[in-house]
Amino acid sequence: MDALAGQALRTLGVAYRTMPRQLDLTAEEIERDLIFLGIFGLLDPPRPEAKAAVTRAAQAGIRVVMITGDHPRTAAAIAAELGIADPGAHVVTGAALHNMDEQALARVVQTTTVYARVSPEQKLRLVQALKQHGHVVAMTGDGVNDAPALKQADIGIAMGITGTDVAKEAADMILTDDNFASIVAAVEEGRGIFSNIRKFLRYLLSSNIGEVLTMFLGLLLAGVLIGAPAVPLLAVHILWINLVTDSGPALALGIDPPAAHLMRRPPRPRGQGVIDRPMWAGLLVTGFTMAVGTLLMFDYALPGGLLTGSGDLVYARTLAFTTLVLFQLFNVFNARSDHERIGVDLFRNRWLWGAVLISLALQIAVVHLPVLQRAFQTASLSAGDWAICILVASSVVWIREGMKVLTRRFTAVR
Repeated sequence: MDALAGQALRTLGVAYRTMPRQLDLTAEEIERDLIFLGIFGLLDPPRPEAKAAVTRAAQAGIRVVMITGDHPRTAAAIAAELGIADPGAHVVTGAALHNMDEQALARVVQTTTVYARVSPEQKLRLVQALKQHGHVVAMTGDGVNDAPALKQADIGIAMGITGTDVAKEAADMILTDDNFASIVAAVEEGRGIFSNIRKFLRYLLSSNIGEVLTMFLGLLLAGVLIGAPAVPLLAVHILWINLVTDSGPALALGIDPPAAHLMRRPPRPRGQGVIDRPMWAGLLVTGFTMAVGTLLMFDYALPGGLLTGSGDLVYARTLAFTTLVLFQLFNVFNARSDHERIGVDLFRNRWLWGAVLISLALQIAVVHLPVLQRAFQTASLSAGDWAICILVASSVVWIREGMKVLTRRFTAVR
């Protein structure tokens, strides 16, 4: 039996007995005086994609633990075949768990990845011990006896094909194909959705901070810095910016394809919010950069102030208006990551590029079409004006790229 179990075979003993023609025998009366025939080795091979899924889970910082009722040597062989444990790794049996107190169990669950001959009550103890150490525990099961552990786990996952109704009721999720690889795929999908939510928030919040600071600082410093007692943008400009830049590009960020390295990151801490400190720092720096660049362009077009110009108020507002729109179109590429370079997977999202180009075309129309000029109080810009607007607006990319470089170096040194 040990030899068969060591080959990852499940074992089944077989015996027989010649029975009298009496049909009202109890189980105790039947199961005695049996003649042993032998042992079957039953092969229940893992799915071909299971090993790759275990590897991907490990790369993603997910620790896979096997808890089974099989023979210890069978469990060890299957775990080694799948990459859950190293060959010859220690297997903890249900009998050993029964004799452990809570302190001993707390030490065991930190290092052991294979448990064999485990009862349903012991599965519950293992889940509780892992949670007490701060782990987020996902538990799979299919039987009635698995229900308490499924209920206790942070995420209970019942088998949809072989699972009992009781297990499905106790679980948070139902795995419709009973395939472990689907769990890993769900983790990747969840990480992608969460990442896109952060991209969406990073873009909208930083852009809106830039707009608010532009108006606030423009009013506060109108007479001192800019030399003109006038707001840099009209209400219709703000509404247009929100319509053009906060709709198409922002929605396109929501369907950004998952990054190739998404499943090579560790899980985020349990208490970490959607917006963390690095993200707040990026939001504020980006918003301040937009505001300063927009106000400098407004000041550049007017006589007086820091940068003496010769244009009128309509021309100055058009420059400021266009610069802020371009700032936000550049910023949408910054928003794709707080850490990765802007060039990583730059062209994977065709919807994003389409939204940016449409927004740019609409802004050109507002600046140059007479009917829209009257509605938005804008003036035509020369090619040189557009070049200056693009150059100033691109500064948000270089500043954020510099911050990312410093963050990576600081993290590496620490």
